[in-house]
Amino acid sequence: MISAAFKLAAIAVFLSAGAAMAGPGGAGHGRGDETAYGKAGDPKKPARIVQVVMAERDGKMSFIPDRIEIRRGEQIRFQLRNNGELDHELVLATLAENLKHAVEMQKNPDMEHDDPNAKRLAPKKTGEIVWAFTKAGEFDFSCLIPGHREAGMTGKIIVK
Repeated sequence: MISAAFKLAAIAVFLSAGAAMAGPGGAGHGRGDETAYGKAGDPKKPARIVQVVMAERDGKMSFIPDRIEIRRGEQIRFQLRNNGELDHELVLATLAENLKHAVEMQKNPDMEHDDPNAKRLAPKKTGEIVWAFTKAGEFDFSCLIPGHREAGMTGKIIVK
């Protein structure tokens, strides 16, 4: 018979593993969910391609470009390339959500993102995010690996 203490310990391990896989917005940011900054795009539908390069040089880290203008209702296929020597990620969210998630990343720097609005890339690798911008506003994209946002890896999306 399994003891109650063992069951509680197993549940705690399961929940902590789930937290380590949590995305920037936490629960409720699944593939079909609408957020303040839009929703996961449909890869089968047309999308405007926006290439974003991640890099570090001269002690600074950056996204190129770091400012992107989008029309409300537009679907974007972000083609990501990490030209740096370190792992980098792009996490799309509101500024408040990214700042809050950055605090969580400080506690768990190896956190893996499995959300449609985030992609982590090893050096010299590529990836993509397909996102539909359904709401107007200013939104943030950042690398939330500890120290990277502070070193300049942040950008702004303006949806008109």
